Order: sequence, then structure tokens, then C-alpha cells
Amino acid sequence: MPPARKRTRTYDSAKIRAAVLAQFGNVRQGVHTLTEEQLARPTHLGDWSVRELAAHLTMAVETVSRNLDRPEPAAKELALLDWPFATSARAGDIADGTRELARDNPGLDALYARAEQRITERLATAPDDRLLAARTGAMTLADYLVTRTVELVVHTDDLNRAAGTDIPLDRQALAACTRLLADALAVKAPGASTEVRIPPYAVVQCVEGPRHTRGTPPNVVETDPLTWIRLATGRTEWKTALDEAKVSASGERADLGGLLPLMG
Repeated sequence: MPPARKRTRTYDSAKIRAAVLAQFGNVRQGVHTLTEEQLARPTHLGDWSVRELAAHLTMAVETVSRNLDRPEPAAKELALLDWPFATSARAGDIADGTRELARDNPGLDALYARAEQRITERLATAPDDRLLAARTGAMTLADYLVTRTVELVVHTDDLNRAAGTDIPLDRQALAACTRLLADALAVKAPGASTEVRIPPYAVVQCVEGPRHTRGTPPNVVETDPLTWIRLATGRTEWKTALDEAKVSASGERADLGGLLPLMG
């Protein structure tokens, strides 16, 4: 019998739109409270300072607004689950643009206000199937907004760790980010021998090997959403997460160290 075909996950567009706006609002409030001392601190993202990271976070939504202002591409080029693997090629351009943005906008409050106004206005009328000329490839607005939850959640966590803040993560944004990165793992390592559990948001099966059909799977990985996101994006190493008991892994095919990170 051939293996069952896995259904592609769908996302509620209204919830994703609300999640993107809510998380950007959370970040805007948090950045407003940062002191000059906090803004000058280093981050673990190359040579970026907290100020540069804060400026970069506005790009997560400004790319939506900017692409909605541009002509629509002729055809879709990138599916949602292709996106996590297409981002590393643009890292250099993004780093250069971030430094320039931070340099040209010393007033972060004004930068955030403009970005929030633009994204709110444009999302009010833009249809889900509108194509955007994203750097990684043309995508539908609905798919691209799911990728924005990854950008916002990952970099909010980066900001909290670097600046010592506690900016909250919107539940819907965290859920979408977790699920997209979990599904990306299943794409990278197709199979059904290992079950990866990230409660309460995602469970995926992956890795080639004997297919599990009933009872407790022989290979199980379990962790919390934030640890999973850090593993998938290279913020935490697999061995470190195991040593710190932030992830549990049982079974001979439960070692995901060679598959991570998914995004650079």
C-alpha cells in the first residue's frame, strides 16, 4: 500500500492578518520603552545592535506594504513551504538594508508609526490571492503573511534576549510560526518514522524508516514552541537543547541534529 499523502496545512486568513498586526503592535510598544543603553547593546545576529534589530523588525511588515504598492507579478513562483529554504540567499542584501534603515531613521517611534499605518491601510483592501513580488519569489498575499509571523516572532525573541525585554508573543502568530517551521521539517525529511511534537500547536511525522501505525511511536521528539523555533532558525543547537533538557528525544531516528537548522 502506498504511503498516505499528507495534506498541506491551511491557515485562516483573517486570523493571520490579525496576528501580524497584533505582533507588530506588541513590538512597537516594546521598542518605545527601550533606552539608549539598551539600543546600543549587541545582539547574536552578526554585528547588529539592538537598534538595528529594532529597525529590521519594521521591514517584516513594510515589505508587504511596499509590494502591494508595486505592480502585481505575472505568476506565482514560490509556495509557502518553499519559503523557509529560500531565505538564506538574501541574507547579505537584508543585512545591508537593515544597517541603512537604522542609520537613516534614528527616530524609531516615527519609523514604527509609519510602518503600522501603511500595513493597516493596505491590508484593509488587499485580497488574499494578490501576488507579491517578494525577494524570495512571487507569492500570494495570504502565504506571504504567514511568513511574516515567522519574521516577527523570531525577531521579537531575538530582541527580548538582546535587550532584556519581555515583549509578548501573540498566540496566533506563535502558532503559525511554529506550524510553518514544523511542516518545513517534514518537507526536508519526508517520512513517517519519527513524530515531532510541539504542543499545543503542532505534531508532524518525518524521517524515512518504518512507518508507525498504532500505539506509541518508536521515535518521538518533543519540545516547546519557542525552543523549536530557536532550533529551526539556528538560535539554539540541538545538543545544547538536549543537554539543557529543553527537548526530549527517544528512539534511534529521533536525532534531528543533522536536519537543523532549517533557516539560516
